[in-house]
Amino acid sequence: MEKTLSLYVMGEKPGRLDTYITEKARISRTLAQKLIEEGFVTYNNNIAPKSGTRLKEGDLIFVRIPVERRKETRVKKEDIPIDVIYEDDNIIVVNKARGMVVHPAAGHQDGTLVNALLYYSEEIEQAPETADRPGIVHRLDKGTSGIIIAAKDYKTHQKLVEMFRLRQVKKEYIAVVYGRLKNREGIINLPIGRHPKDRKKMAVVAGGKSAVTKWKIKKAYKDYTVLLVYPETGRTHQIRVHLQYIGHPVVGDPDYAVGKTPPYPISGQALHSARLTLQHPVTGEMLDLTAPLPQDMEDLIREIEHEAG
Repeated sequence: MEKTLSLYVMGEKPGRLDTYITEKARISRTLAQKLIEEGFVTYNNNIAPKSGTRLKEGDLIFVRIPVERRKETRVKKEDIPIDVIYEDDNIIVVNKARGMVVHPAAGHQDGTLVNALLYYSEEIEQAPETADRPGIVHRLDKGTSGIIIAAKDYKTHQKLVEMFRLRQVKKEYIAVVYGRLKNREGIINLPIGRHPKDRKKMAVVAGGKSAVTKWKIKKAYKDYTVLLVYPETGRTHQIRVHLQYIGHPVVGDPDYAVGKTPPYPISGQALHSARLTLQHPVTGEMLDLTAPLPQDMEDLIREIEHEAG
């Protein structure tokens, strides 16, 4: 059975055609590009010319996804240890290790959290439109550790997606940054978009997507600060980009703290998703979920305290 999607571009800056279809149809970018190349996508009533077509407001897109194509993005199960901190009939909450990629993507087809979740729980539904990232509602960067929620069924997944969109999920991160901030707390409200020179990075740019990050000091030292960070939006690399922009990049960040050496060896950035507070998407129960700091972040903070005397 073929699935058809009708997408109307309105009130946004959608960018490339393949990227837009990937996000809206929730399929892999590879599959989106194949559908475009093989004539399964129409753009303003014409066969889409190429994957890189730049969209504009008012464009009309039709996407046909044959059932055999949907199966292309099935992900294999892998017996990878994961730290499950909460589980019920509808959701699984994991304390993701730093260094683990959340879902398969170019260069990371195996060893991801999705591969591990599929092995751990047969209940996670591989709905056709989410076949390459079943259950995944939000994500953390590879080098960021901490709490991430996965849905076990399609309805729960849809509800959680809506809750994140409406900012009904409260997120708290712990970050160790370079330097000592002058104020005890603050808000960074600056747009984020693709870096103008390095397309693998993000940056504060005019015309980027709205991004809001609140922060307050947990512990201050002479040359470092431990922050509690509360992102109100979920842009790619948001916390890392915002903190770099105000002159306090995250310790160990390979992309946004280049040239700086951590006082203690740490693989990836000293950024941890420590707490999520939300209403259970099915039962309505309030959940206050926490994940302890990874050992190397604990050791990093102890080393900073030791250096500070």
